[in-house]
Amino acid sequence: MPWNPELYHQFQSERSAPFDDLVKLVNIKPHLRVVDLGCGTGELTRRLADALPDSDVLGLDLSKEMLEKTKPYSRPHLRFEQGDQAALTSEWDLIFSNAALQWSNDHEALIPSLFQHLKGGGQLVVQVPSNHNHVSHQIYGEIAAQEPYARALNGFNRRSPVLAIDQYAALLFLAQAQEIVVLEKVYPHILEDSDAVVDWISGTALVPYFERLDNSTRLEFVDAIRRRMKREFPSSPVFYPFKRILFSAVKAK
Repeated sequence: MPWNPELYHQFQSERSAPFDDLVKLVNIKPHLRVVDLGCGTGELTRRLADALPDSDVLGLDLSKEMLEKTKPYSRPHLRFEQGDQAALTSEWDLIFSNAALQWSNDHEALIPSLFQHLKGGGQLVVQVPSNHNHVSHQIYGEIAAQEPYARALNGFNRRSPVLAIDQYAALLFLAQAQEIVVLEKVYPHILEDSDAVVDWISGTALVPYFERLDNSTRLEFVDAIRRRMKREFPSSPVFYPFKRILFSAVKAK
């Protein structure tokens, strides 16, 4: 099952809120060469480009389905391409990524690698979800480990590669970064009910599971998650505190 832009956008305002905080970490300058890793459907990349005067901005994403939605946003000095964020090439004045690097493994190697693709004086600005210990994620992980889903998934059960904030700070320090900023923030979301929690994770965290299941098993898997989630969150509305890590660092000139 490929990425579903409509399902992802079901909570568009909640998902875009951290983007505003992330842009505030960017050192705004003209004439930058910029890449947005995991650009998705492109509307936030357009907003990033709007904030960077006379800059050349590339949105990079692996999903054809997401990139199909970027066409209305393409313009001179703003383009979109398919590519792997973990295999970035060339050098950039700004490497920006909002809620995408969590899909690439081995952050101990990934973050220094990305940092090396900055020009002197360039900036790395990243936001990743750090909510993987929330009970909603524990629930689908436990169900995925049970039969018949464990067999259908061939034992797959994804573990988040996201590190603790002090680990990101240490990686940036070892890369000889300057102006290091690393913080974790809770974004409080009020969801209608437990089904809305399942809908939320269906647009992101459950995608790798859906890719490995046939339609019938996928529906059963989601139903099992909904039943467990209902027991965990029987009341309405549901307070859903979403933790995210934001960090920024500059490469020495």
